[in-house]
Amino acid sequence: MRVNLDDVGAIERLDTIKALRDTDEYDEQFSEGWELSGQFDVSAITGPIDRIVVLGTGGGSAASVNLLKSYLFDELRVPLQLNQGYTIPAFVNESTLVIVVSHSGNTEEVISGYEQAIVAKAQIAVITAGGQVLKMARSNNHAHLVVPGGMMPRIALGYIFLPMLSILTRLGMVTDKSEEVTETIGLFALLRQQYGLQSPLATNPAKRLAREMDGLTPVIYGTLPFFDAPAWRWKNQLGENGKVMAFWNAIPSLHHDEAVGWDAPAAMLKGYHFTLIRDVEDSEKTCKRVEISADILRERAGAVQVVHSQGISRLARLFSIVYLADYVTLYTALIRGVDPTPVEVINLFKSKMGQPLVQVQVR
Repeated sequence: MRVNLDDVGAIERLDTIKALRDTDEYDEQFSEGWELSGQFDVSAITGPIDRIVVLGTGGGSAASVNLLKSYLFDELRVPLQLNQGYTIPAFVNESTLVIVVSHSGNTEEVISGYEQAIVAKAQIAVITAGGQVLKMARSNNHAHLVVPGGMMPRIALGYIFLPMLSILTRLGMVTDKSEEVTETIGLFALLRQQYGLQSPLATNPAKRLAREMDGLTPVIYGTLPFFDAPAWRWKNQLGENGKVMAFWNAIPSLHHDEAVGWDAPAAMLKGYHFTLIRDVEDSEKTCKRVEISADILRERAGAVQVVHSQGISRLARLFSIVYLADYVTLYTALIRGVDPTPVEVINLFKSKMGQPLVQVQVR
């Protein structure tokens, strides 16, 4: 079933859990998330910290960690590592800050890592909406913040990213980011007018990009060192929201391996849609590489688009791409008559693994 993206009624009927509405309300969510983050008591975390490990999986937790790494690339002076598996690195000890992030509170990989972090005597802070993780935090007297539930974790970045940023700020590891958060919140309100459902296809960049991608395999290219994370997030959202296979990489590193794949047979390359991300902090050489890549791909691929970040601060610019990607990926599903919220394959895995299924209530 094909759906006209300007048919508001049809789109709203398809979007059963109101993912578009929750995306529209990012400004409100981030405002609430930042205010809530101010209540995070991390006074129990003392002593020197020489590395940070975040236990988290999926479109909310893992995406937030990668965005944080990109955002703080040239400021944070200790290594920050995302841990998505069942085991934690051997280096975790008393000098390691382990941030445990599970929106549901029942992610089995996170629970397993949490148990090991306790044994390793790591310093621990917890962000969750409930579940087993919250029980563990309370029983072990670990610093913890309870955030709102009732939405898919991939749409809850304001309740995940901002508390992590607040922890680092409160521990004196990075400078205060209040002004950048305020700008980002205001930018969401402006971009919603361009990307939201009420904005017509003719003038809506998100709808137009989703329509252009339709029927092609999306490939998202970011740039190092700051805009690789949005590309990774975009690819994952195409899976979770859009229900399509997608790929990502980052310039300049992809020019040393993946780019050779552009020599694939013409019939194959015509089946791909490439989106390249540009930012004002890209170096002169990186900008040149993006331009050359776009030129080469336009001669070979099904379609190519270059999208530019918006905003003044790096935080606002990062989330301007995230916001565009979230709308594009929702429209990617809706244009095909697909509800973007359900994650049937994830639930299939969880049922076979004996985990609680993803159940989201309309807020």
